[in-house]
Amino acid sequence: MNQTAELNHRFASADFLNFEEKTDGFVVANLTTPFATASIALQGAHVMTYQPAGQPPLIWLSKFAKFAPGKSIRGGVPVCWPWFGAHATDAKLPGHGFARTVPWDLVDARMLPDQRVRLVFELEQSDATRAQWPHASTVKNTITIGQELEVELATTNLGASPFELGQALHTYFEVGDIRQTTISGLEDCEFIDKVAGGARKTQQGAVNFTQETDRVYFGTRGHCEIRDPALGRTIVITSTGSRSTVVWNPWTEKADKMGDFGPDGHLAMVCVENANAVDDVIQLAPGATHRMTAQYRSIKA
Repeated sequence: MNQTAELNHRFASADFLNFEEKTDGFVVANLTTPFATASIALQGAHVMTYQPAGQPPLIWLSKFAKFAPGKSIRGGVPVCWPWFGAHATDAKLPGHGFARTVPWDLVDARMLPDQRVRLVFELEQSDATRAQWPHASTVKNTITIGQELEVELATTNLGASPFELGQALHTYFEVGDIRQTTISGLEDCEFIDKVAGGARKTQQGAVNFTQETDRVYFGTRGHCEIRDPALGRTIVITSTGSRSTVVWNPWTEKADKMGDFGPDGHLAMVCVENANAVDDVIQLAPGATHRMTAQYRSIKA
């Protein structure tokens, strides 16, 4: 019995859930609920799509995304863990950590009394992951599909010493036209502007987009909104357990070089990422658990 057949047999009683092998070795869980549809890759416990009933997709997935074991997916909600960006001491290790490109185990799937669906994934540890992350720990990703999409990343330190944890939910949101899109809720926050060589600046007013944007905002307040007049909606993002927010759009030249955005793909997306990064990494004590949560919902403008 292959993995897809085994999973369909194991979760046969969950009639809201089925599994398919998208390409060789790349398995996806598909969910249908009264509130929304979604798909989640077992590699990375990676939410690929989420579409509330009767609405446009909330989460953007590139039409040119590649699905292959060990390769990151362009779009969705990639999990950056246990570091964000480049590794602090070893440039050979993968940017944003390894969690998004390794298998996770689906340990629970159930419909809640209110008809939302909750899936719990745990990262599968291996010699390869332990070589990159020698700290005794577990990480679980709990994904709840309802009228809003909820994601909770919980890391527990099982060792005798503290360790430093960096992480992000690298969420790609679908927008009608990035050139008309603005983000509120980051006013007066200090940020690093990576496009400007790492200069530190302070946000004045709403964030808008006229060129490549790559920023890490600090001391963010757990609530921001993507205002999208082209689709007539506002995407509301609320979070806990994260102290920084990343805003990213590669714009035309960089997107063209990446090869998996497609023509003008960058115009239909923006990344707004709840994170603990740079100044805001977590020092996780022995026996402690850190939970980072994000909730995404849309309202008509």
